[in-house]
Amino acid sequence: MSNAPTHIEEAMRVAQEAHKDQIRKSDGSPYVVHPLMCAHMLTRKGFEDNVVIAALLHDVLEDTEYTAEAIRAQFGNHVLEIVERVTEDKTLPWEERKAKYVDMVRSSSEEVKAVSIADKIHNLQSLLFAYEEHGPALWQKFNKGKKEKVWFEELSLAMFKETWSHPLVDEYEKLVGRMRTLE
Repeated sequence: MSNAPTHIEEAMRVAQEAHKDQIRKSDGSPYVVHPLMCAHMLTRKGFEDNVVIAALLHDVLEDTEYTAEAIRAQFGNHVLEIVERVTEDKTLPWEERKAKYVDMVRSSSEEVKAVSIADKIHNLQSLLFAYEEHGPALWQKFNKGKKEKVWFEELSLAMFKETWSHPLVDEYEKLVGRMRTLE
């Protein structure tokens, strides 16, 4: 008997608690919606429980006080490794950390790529939805503008297309194309 659903539920609780006071820049929704949507996407695509758990936790090291040691203790080394490989080093300048992130994902497993692309897809879905409501003023909510956002998404997309064959890459490519057309 597997206790994986218990671990998924535990990861949901951790994500809820860790992100409890955070909101999304794009639409003001509770931040926890983002990791839940990423996990849901990967569940629908048939990814294993460890990947779904990592998707639920993918931003906790980067954006909360939750520690690597806590992930290891609760969810094991494998989940921690996936989360660490999609965690940006926020001590670096923006462009450098984004390029380093893409290089890290490039050299990583399909599990890491899955969590990364689910994150990218949901971020773009949220951005496109918010753009419908706010128009070009939306770019002011972000640290960088449209030009930099397009650069990062295109860099990520090129890496995925070079290193991974999966239907999620096609979905991401369509969203990047739609983002390019925004004002």
